[in-house]
Amino acid sequence: MHSFGYRLNGLLTFAVTILALMCAITSLSDNFNTPSPSAEIKIMNINWFQKQPQGHDEVSLTMNVSADLQSLFTWNTKQVFVFVAAEYETRKNSLNQVSLWDAIIPAKEHAKFWIHTSNKYRFVDQVV
Repeated sequence: MHSFGYRLNGLLTFAVTILALMCAITSLSDNFNTPSPSAEIKIMNINWFQKQPQGHDEVSLTMNVSADLQSLFTWNTKQVFVFVAAEYETRKNSLNQVSLWDAIIPAKEHAKFWIHTSNKYRFVDQVV
């Protein structure tokens, strides 16, 4: 006959093994998810273009952003950070990046959206 300690040890070992197996299966299940997000950005209008006295160029523009990001949400996704960035090159720099707009999508229900907005952050190029 096994004592109470042996039985408790066997039971706890079995429970921890099952828990580890369930965690491994849960973790692997996310690898089979193939997200296919889609997004489209259209520049609708250039509101103004200014040349600053210091030699900088500044642009304000209006754009339509539409996206379907629902496939990014799985059991392990709490929120998604979305941003629109402009990339361009100049004689001085081969790659310039400016963030124009961003948002946090808190849930799958809000992951399909269309928004008409102007750039949230200043779009300034340092020409000099």
